[in-house]
Amino acid sequence: MTRPAQDSEISITVQTSLTQIPAEVWDGCACPEAMDGGRPLDPFTTHRFLLALEESGSVGPGTGWDPRYLMAEQDGQVIAVAPLYGKHHSQGEYIFDHNWANALERAGQPYYPKLQIAVPFTPATGRRFLTRPGFETVGMSALIQGAVQLAANNDLSSLHITFCTEAEAIAGEEMGLMRRYSQQFHWVNDGYADFDAFLTTLSSRKRKTLRKERARAQEFGGEIVTLTGDQISPQDWDAFWQFYQDTGARKWGTPYLTRAFFDIAQDRLRDDIALVMCRRDGMAIAGALNFIGRDTLFGRYWGCVEDHPCLHFEACYYRAIDFAIAQGMARVEAGAQGDHKLARGYLPVPTHSLHWVAEPGFADAIRHYLKAERAAVEEDIDILTAYGPFRKERREEQE
Repeated sequence: MTRPAQDSEISITVQTSLTQIPAEVWDGCACPEAMDGGRPLDPFTTHRFLLALEESGSVGPGTGWDPRYLMAEQDGQVIAVAPLYGKHHSQGEYIFDHNWANALERAGQPYYPKLQIAVPFTPATGRRFLTRPGFETVGMSALIQGAVQLAANNDLSSLHITFCTEAEAIAGEEMGLMRRYSQQFHWVNDGYADFDAFLTTLSSRKRKTLRKERARAQEFGGEIVTLTGDQISPQDWDAFWQFYQDTGARKWGTPYLTRAFFDIAQDRLRDDIALVMCRRDGMAIAGALNFIGRDTLFGRYWGCVEDHPCLHFEACYYRAIDFAIAQGMARVEAGAQGDHKLARGYLPVPTHSLHWVAEPGFADAIRHYLKAERAAVEEDIDILTAYGPFRKERREEQE
């Protein structure tokens, strides 16, 4: 499929495996800021991360996530790519459309399969239309048109772009896609020297609560360490796999990531990872997995084989803040849901997605729904922010 450009034609191709696209070509669009050896803004759209999902069997046959990577070329050069998947369910997305699926299927039309531009199982905001520098506008336009045409040509119900950036959401809405608001809880670094400096911005009651929780967490009788790069061992992944299985079984029924993913992570991704491990008598009993971006720490998974008061808060939230402060990072994204994060200094922020629906009447109904939902999300963010743990003068600054 092609679309005319001002100077020359752009061709769109679909690849069913990332092995068909060289890493330097993909990353030249996905993370050009890291081509000098620095960190990408986030590691989730890098060739190495997405290929790890594919090669580990976390996506692909039998998972409901069928890779359909988009690639836009102009004058023999790849100018844009996108992580596109054919979806046979709505699991692992964190932008919930189950009600949409039920409504369309009650009307006698299939909702699945659908198309999804996303990072599987990863509710972290980042660029979804990955363009080579200088091709941002034309590249995004080509990818959107290519994805919509692919959906239409195959009589698919819809296309969804989840956890895109706000700039992409605005541009996509201008191109005719429907924009959806959701919310998460993020911690923002206001130039704190250490955790105690952060605590001084909280109300007295909340400050005391956090100190008590950190002290209570230490009562499990062991040590808590944060490991990165070569500090992480294969044995750490053996332990974390047990934690991940426990959490996955309770939350999702079946864990999304396979055991092989963590072996590949040890080999190729460990420099992108901050792994918090809670150990006692030489045995790991709990842990939290974070991914490291250029200026953001992304909290992903937590699990344990023993329950101890406040250990979850310490490993997931407070150690993440410690790491971000020590590394001079701007924020911590703590993942999806969780109003309990508010009391621990993580404030609500909007997240964005884009949607295209083939059936006009159904699309119109969704458009009206999204308008009402947006107003509700914005009101919820305002209310939650007002109930945040910060001192009154700090809340007034945030407003």
